[in-house]
Amino acid sequence: MTQSIGSAAKAIGITPDTLRYYEKLQLLPPPGRNAAGRRVYREEDLARVRFLKQAQALGFSLADIRQLLRLRESPTRASRTVRELAQRKRDALEVQMRQVKKMHAELTRLLALCTGSGSCCPILERIEGG
Repeated sequence: MTQSIGSAAKAIGITPDTLRYYEKLQLLPPPGRNAAGRRVYREEDLARVRFLKQAQALGFSLADIRQLLRLRESPTRASRTVRELAQRKRDALEVQMRQVKKMHAELTRLLALCTGSGSCCPILERIEGG
């Protein structure tokens, strides 16, 4: 069974422009065409996009996803590589979480200093002072 670009995009929860973008980046193979020359997507195309979206939800970049898609073709041989890629992503997320916690603490401190009135603003002063 095939679907038009609009119904395929709707089924996945993305826009038709996003589907075309994935095709342009060659993350999705060129779709088939119907007699009128319009794109049609097979279930395996939709499964590939669902995989792509789930990988994005886990924080993988499009470059990472390109590699994951290649590795997906041979999962038994790819297991170690996929694990290493996931480990690097997790490690990067840990660094980001530490940075976000620092930003949160600093903003909390600045908000405690800021009354929202008066002639000086500790938030602006901090931003200006680096």
